[in-house]
Amino acid sequence: MRHRMVSDLMTTSVVHVQRDTGFKEIAKLLTEHDITAVPVVDDDERPVGVVSEADLLHKEAATAEGLMNSPAVTARPQWTMVEAAQAMERHRVKRLPVVDEAGRLVGVISRADLLRVFLRSDRDIREEISREVLVRTLGIAPSAISVHVIDGRVALTGTVERKSLVPVVVRLCRGVDGVVDVSAELDHRTDDTAGAPGAGGSRRSQLAP
Repeated sequence: MRHRMVSDLMTTSVVHVQRDTGFKEIAKLLTEHDITAVPVVDDDERPVGVVSEADLLHKEAATAEGLMNSPAVTARPQWTMVEAAQAMERHRVKRLPVVDEAGRLVGVISRADLLRVFLRSDRDIREEISREVLVRTLGIAPSAISVHVIDGRVALTGTVERKSLVPVVVRLCRGVDGVVDVSAELDHRTDDTAGAPGAGGSRRSQLAP
């Protein structure tokens, strides 16, 4: 089961400026490219800051050097979308320059890019859960659990061998890209949880948000 990485979602044609780029040139670039911020890079293409629309409106400076927020908060291509989202939330930014191992600018990832994950079709989500989560990861036969997906919301019904598998199935399904929520009505043949009396017929576990 492979989660999409920043490298799968980022924009690679990055509009950027130098420290000495003037106020008007930055404003022109933002307007022409319909973007809200640009990375500022040094002579080695390493991000040193970011200039946003808000910086242009609220700061008095003639060049990117005085306008930018510095240091630049960056992401790496191998980060998951969750790691990128957490960095944006932690630093209260809407986008992150993406850098390679040498620290050079290779892309930009935005909140809008991350949201594209949730545009996956229900069919794609259902197939990944059935093939990757149930069969390949957990070794559960496709016929044992029915997977229904509507607008990214997953509903699971069926039977697993052990009760302890129920929360594992739900957790792994929630980790699939594009899943909004998961509910489960799963029977179990054996209760192997702590303090359980042992096998004794099929019982049902219900897990819902």
